[in-house]
Amino acid sequence: MNHLRRYRYVGPAELHDELPAPDAIIVQSREALDRWLAGRIPAELDEPFTFVVTLDGRLGLAPRRSEHVALAAGREVLAAGEMTFLHNAGVRGVLEVTNQSTGYCPDPDCWPAVGEALDGLGLDHPGDFAVKIVFRRCLSCGERNIVRDADFTCALCDSALPAQWNFAPA
Repeated sequence: MNHLRRYRYVGPAELHDELPAPDAIIVQSREALDRWLAGRIPAELDEPFTFVVTLDGRLGLAPRRSEHVALAAGREVLAAGEMTFLHNAGVRGVLEVTNQSTGYCPDPDCWPAVGEALDGLGLDHPGDFAVKIVFRRCLSCGERNIVRDADFTCALCDSALPAQWNFAPA
């Protein structure tokens, strides 16, 4: 895991203090994950969960409306986004994963950390992000942007956005 980029929180400062995430888990084993998922209400299982991969490679999960930074207890992460589980007759796997986290703005190249965490739990998974979100910080106004349709233009000030991921490394 040492070869992977670390992401620090880059979202709104007021959210950084919303700690800890309610009803969250840092998954220690497949059995712990199974117990935690079994305790979810059906509506929660039908939508994505907020996830992070901690610096030691563990998967952290919380209900979708939880902040990534709260789940990570304000710490740096190897990956962050949303994850949907397949729950069919008790067999659990991962149906879909995205890097959607405007608090950490992870680059799609963080997938290996996610894959390693899921492999370590013995979970089947899709092998990559279903949706790869490209984040860039505007060098002119500082705004965090999601690049859509390869349009590297700041949504706030119309300045050109850098081609490479440009949030300060942790």
